[in-house]
Parts: sequence; C-alpha cells; structure tokens
Amino acid sequence: MPQTLRPVQVDAIAFDLLTALIDSWTLWESVAGDVELGRAWRRTSLRLITAAGSYVPYEQMVQQAAGEVGLPVDRAAVLLERWGELRPWPEVPDVLAQLRQRRLAIVTNCSQRLAEIAAERTGGHFELIVSAERAGAYKIDRRAYQAALDALKLPAERVLFVAGSAHDVPGASALGMPVFWSNRQALPAPAGSAPLVDAPDLTQLPALLD
Repeated sequence: MPQTLRPVQVDAIAFDLLTALIDSWTLWESVAGDVELGRAWRRTSLRLITAAGSYVPYEQMVQQAAGEVGLPVDRAAVLLERWGELRPWPEVPDVLAQLRQRRLAIVTNCSQRLAEIAAERTGGHFELIVSAERAGAYKIDRRAYQAALDALKLPAERVLFVAGSAHDVPGASALGMPVFWSNRQALPAPAGSAPLVDAPDLTQLPALLD
C-alpha cells in the first residue's frame, strides 16, 4: 500500500548516485557476462566499499571484488571503460526535471571522475558532486555525508538524503538527515533505522517536497 506523504521542508536534496539514480546493476551484469555473477560482483564490491571507511582507490576495490567472486580481474578495467554506458532508472530524468529549481547534490561511493560521468548520464544539474575520493571516505562513514553538508553549508536536518542502497538509511540518518529510500528490491529496513519514506522508486519524491 502506498505511503501517505507528508511534505517536508528542506533546503537541499542529496542523492545516492549509483543505486538511487543510476541502474548500475545492468552494466555490471553485462560486463560479467552473466546476470547472477554480475550481481554477486556488485554486491561484493558494495560490501568491501562500505566496510572500508577511509578512501581506497575505487578501481582497486572493484578489481578485488571481481577476484572474490571468481571473475577475471581484467573485467574491472572493462567495467570502467564502459562506465559511460550507465543509464538512469526510467523515472529519473522526469523527477530531476521537476526538482530543477532546488539545490541538488550527489554523495556517491566512487572516484570523482567516475562520479561526474555517471551524474551526467542522469540528465540532472547538480550543485555539488561529492565522491568518496573527494570526501576521503566511503559511505557509510559519516565523513562522506558530512562533506556534502559542509559544502552546502546546511545542517543535516535541512538536507533530504535520497538513498538507493539499504546502508544509506542508517548512514544518513545517523547525522540527522531525513531519508527517502528508493527501495527497488523491497528490502527490510536495516535494524535500528527507519526512513522517512520507503518507496519502490523515485516517483513520489516531488510530491514529498511540494
């Protein structure tokens, strides 16, 4: 049953990029040559990255994850070469167009170069793109989110975080950011955390901000 949305008053919106805005899974599956193996590779990379804390080169993490799931490590280089093939989820261009008058930012777990390439694929215009490389830390380390808050010069409660991955729900909430979770896989909320909205995609986001 759809949630009843109560509009929230915020001054900016910060998006997760590679799960909330971008369908990164399809590219990983294509490069792996197998859907299940590609998904395992993506999940393993997420596990490594979110556990890392301080920034380690993203390319290195993707290569390590490939090896752990039994893929040739050269698949990581192919993935990065094909990064420009990333595409947004179907509703994303329209949602971002509706929000174009607002302050929009990205907080993402990859290098700055890759973050800027992926952000461009969404068709949106972002005031700020904070990669893990720029922040010096991977989400869910609080430094990643705080780097965006500092750059925006806003307190946490005035920035809505749009999560794609489950780990961003407690990660952003821990700083006091309200969280809209685009929960495409209908996962349970992580223990001890509850998003403001748990939705199947981003379609409801503009109504939340009206």
